[in-house]
Amino acid sequence: MRVVGFCGYSGSGKTTLIEKLIGCLRQAGQRVSVIKHAHHRFDIDHPGKDSYRHREAGAFEVVVASNRRLAKVREYEVETELTVHQLLAELAPCDWAIVEGFRHADLLKIEVWRAETGERAHYPDDPFVIAVATDAPHNLPVPTPLPVFDLDNPQAVADFLLSHADRHEYTSPFDADA
Repeated sequence: MRVVGFCGYSGSGKTTLIEKLIGCLRQAGQRVSVIKHAHHRFDIDHPGKDSYRHREAGAFEVVVASNRRLAKVREYEVETELTVHQLLAELAPCDWAIVEGFRHADLLKIEVWRAETGERAHYPDDPFVIAVATDAPHNLPVPTPLPVFDLDNPQAVADFLLSHADRHEYTSPFDADA
């Protein structure tokens, strides 16, 4: 599995870029999975549904499966912040795992940056940022030798990742040989 992260502040365009990038990678015959960090409570289950009722009754995990989809909901007794490496270990085999969020993770990542968000850029100080995707390269706050991609050109990002795939090979810190 190869892993690449995408970091950037809310409103920078991460999700839109990733959405289009997934299509480009799929066109190249790649199997893609995504891990998305949520900063807030979320629920994919709904009151009244059997799976919701099972979870509310105290089940630690509930797996719902059909012939097209599988969903697993795990309920923690206390708030638990999993690391990106723990989440990557949950994935089924794939060619690429795209990680959205986890800005401070020790993964190679592409920063999505827009001046209009008013937020600072991370690429000058984060050694794990390997490229920048932006809608205004002339507005980057610090000149960079890193590749800079047009935010509206996900194919260029896909081509970059595919041409540097070996750089993104993931070795889990949980592997005995790691």
